[in-house]
Amino acid sequence: MTLIAARPGPGAARPYRFPQVVRRTVAGGQVVAAHLPGQNLAVALLLLDAGAGREPVGKEGLGGVLAKALEEGTAQRDGTAYALAIEALGTELVTGSDWDSFQVSVQVPVDRLAAAVELLAEAVRTPRLDPADVLRVRDDEATALRMDWANPGPRADAVLRADLFGADNRWGRPLYGDPESVAALDVVDDVTVFHSEWFIRPGTLVVAGDLDRLDLDALGAAAFAGTGGGPVDKGGPLDVPLSGRRKVILVDRPGSVQSTLRLGHPAPHRAHPDHVATTLAGTVLGGAFTSRLNHLIREVRGYTYGIRGDFASSRRFGRFAVSSGVQTAVTAPALVEAVGEVTRTQLTGVTEDELTVARSWRAGQLSVELQSPRAIASALTTLVVHDLPDDYHARLREALLAADVEQVSAAAAAHLHPDSLTLVIEGDSAVIRDELVAAGLGEVVDHRA
Repeated sequence: MTLIAARPGPGAARPYRFPQVVRRTVAGGQVVAAHLPGQNLAVALLLLDAGAGREPVGKEGLGGVLAKALEEGTAQRDGTAYALAIEALGTELVTGSDWDSFQVSVQVPVDRLAAAVELLAEAVRTPRLDPADVLRVRDDEATALRMDWANPGPRADAVLRADLFGADNRWGRPLYGDPESVAALDVVDDVTVFHSEWFIRPGTLVVAGDLDRLDLDALGAAAFAGTGGGPVDKGGPLDVPLSGRRKVILVDRPGSVQSTLRLGHPAPHRAHPDHVATTLAGTVLGGAFTSRLNHLIREVRGYTYGIRGDFASSRRFGRFAVSSGVQTAVTAPALVEAVGEVTRTQLTGVTEDELTVARSWRAGQLSVELQSPRAIASALTTLVVHDLPDDYHARLREALLAADVEQVSAAAAAHLHPDSLTLVIEGDSAVIRDELVAAGLGEVVDHRA
C-alpha cells in the first residue's frame, strides 16, 4: 500500500464571534436583529408568547392545530392563492412551538424579506380559520398522534411528565397534546379564541441578515400592523418539589420484546445561574456518545444501542431525564446500572479528563451550529424568551471552556437527585414485574390509563 498523502493534523481553533445585536421598538412591538454583513439570505421570525404553557388544561395541542391552520388561507386570499404568493418568493412558513413561545419564520434573499414578512404577518394576524379547514387539520393532527402513540415511548414520556409535574397542570401534560386532547378540540371556540387571545399581540420580530440592506422599521411595521394588547405576565420559576422517594411506574405493553425506559426528576429552569455547569455535568453523565451512561450500558454491558441522559429547561421549569430502550430480559439490570451511574456522578462529581472532553465538544458544537441565518435567529429567540443579555452568546463559549471540575461537580451534587427519581418502564409487565420488584429500586406501581 502506498501512502499518497499524510492525514492533516487539527488546526488551531478560530475565535468565534457572535454577530452584533440590534434592538428597537417599532409600532408597539420589539425588533431584535443580528447583523450578518454580506449574507445574501435573511431570516425573519415572529416570536409570540403563545407557547404550550398558554394552552388551557384539557386543550393540549391547540398550538399545533393552529400552526397547520395558518397555511389554509387568510382573510385576503384562499389557501391556493396564499400558497402561490409565498412560493413565488421562494420560501415557506416554518412554524414551531415549545413551552414558552410560538414561532413563525421565513427565509429568503435579502431583497425579498419585506414582502415575505408581509405575507407572514397576513397568515399570523388574519388567518381564514374556516371551520371545515380547521376540522380537517385537527383530525389530521389527531390521526398523526395516534400513529405516533402506537409506538413505544410517547406513553412513557407522558407518564413521567405527569408524575414529575402533576397531570392537573399544563406542564404536567404532553407538550403537543395526546390523541384524545387534540381530537376533542372545538374548531370554532377553542382555536379561534386561542388565536384572538395570543396571536393579535405584537410579539417580537427577530431578524438575522445584512442589516445594511434591510429596513428594520419597515419590517417591524409590517409585522406588527393591526396588533394590540399590553404585555402579559410571563410568570416566575415554578416551585416543583422533588418526590423525596424513588418510585417505579410500570406501563404495560403486552408482548413487547423491548422495554422503554424513562427516568427523571425536576430540575432548574433555564435562567438558573448553574445552567452552564449543569449542562456540562449532564454531558459527562449522558449527553454525548462518550458519556458515562452510554459507555457503561452500551459498550460494557451491551444492553442497548444507546442511552441518553441530560438536563432540559424552559422559562419556568426544567427536568433531568434518562431515556433508552433495552431488551426485555435485561430491563431490571439496566435500570440498576443507570441509577447507579446517576448516583456515582452525584456523589463523586466529574473528572478533569471527562470535563475536558465535554467542554471541548460543547464549545465546538456551539461554534459549528451558530453559522446560518436561521441558527442565529434561533439564538436570538433564546435571548428574548429568557431575558438574557445581548452578549450572552458571545460569552457562552468562554463560559463553557472556563468551567472547572469543582463547579461542574458542585452542580452535579446540587441538581442530581437519584433518590427522588421516577422510573417509568413501558414493557411487558407479566415478564418484567417480578424482577423490578426484586431489584429494590423503589415501590413498583402499575400505571392506570
